[in-house]
Amino acid sequence: MSMMKITVSALALAALSATAAAARDQVRVVGSSTVFPYSQAAAENFANATGMPAPVVESTGTGGGFKVFCGGIGEDHADLTGASRAMKKSEYELCAQNGVTDITEALIGYDGLSIAVSRATPFDWALTEEQIYLALAAQVPVDGEWKDNPYKKWSDIDASLPDTAILAYGPPPTSGTRDAFVELVLHDGCKRLPFVKEGGFDSKWVEENCSRMRQDGPFVEAGENDNLIVQRLEADPNAVGIFGYSFLYENNDKLQGIAIDGVEPNSDTIADFSYGVARPLYFYIKNAHRGVIPGLNEFITEFVSEAGLGDGGYQQERGLTVLSHDKLVEVEKTVADAVKMEAPAK
Repeated sequence: MSMMKITVSALALAALSATAAAARDQVRVVGSSTVFPYSQAAAENFANATGMPAPVVESTGTGGGFKVFCGGIGEDHADLTGASRAMKKSEYELCAQNGVTDITEALIGYDGLSIAVSRATPFDWALTEEQIYLALAAQVPVDGEWKDNPYKKWSDIDASLPDTAILAYGPPPTSGTRDAFVELVLHDGCKRLPFVKEGGFDSKWVEENCSRMRQDGPFVEAGENDNLIVQRLEADPNAVGIFGYSFLYENNDKLQGIAIDGVEPNSDTIADFSYGVARPLYFYIKNAHRGVIPGLNEFITEFVSEAGLGDGGYQQERGLTVLSHDKLVEVEKTVADAVKMEAPAK
């Protein structure tokens, strides 16, 4: 090893050890509840293969994960964070302010943002993005005016929909799933409204006026624990839930996905993006912790391995829509080379 590498490693170790007497012996992962089961699976396989302690994996939500991840360098701070959307410019800047200036971004696969219901439901569910917007948005057009949402039942929106109270359990504002829902469902549904199309309102107007979830009861924030949403759907066959496809996949015996605009969520429709609510999933690596936190490099290698993220791998068995072989090879190289991400545009 060169003197330069020894010096850099020593400095990194000094920085990581500044706040505690002993170095942490477990990798720490935070972030998205959607990415959580994939991080957990990689942690289990890493521990089984190496005999090293399994990484500690916390479900904090995408926004919460970035806040923790960007808190600083050192053993008191997380090594990786999972995300169900790309890092925002403001989050990148928060990282930089706290000395986290060398980050690698890794695309791990694709996910469908699912709206699901209990298999015990008495209704034959199918929704459009426009109907979903009218059910769950804070403000909607009423008699030619933009007003607070008055709809209480699904049948108030369309007589063909169930004559039951609107009740949807979904993620909080800190969740990347919430961000994706707003962007991919609320915004698109709002744009289809005759009020918006005929009024000539642009995308900026839509973003400013169609991004808020209603807070009068029909939409319930269920926290970052998607398993809690599953339990609530089991208890109430009239309720719907919003979460990543992996949770629908894992609970297929209890839940069924609702077709959106005539397309049901499954691995094929997510992979070819015919399901209109598909999105990429990521994790982010704090490169200053490589070679310092025991097991971090080995865990990263396990996470992006063919056995994990490849076609037929154990992540696909958990509902991940996997990357093509060529794309996975590209991701593996990006991670192995610790390629530094560029600042996001927004």
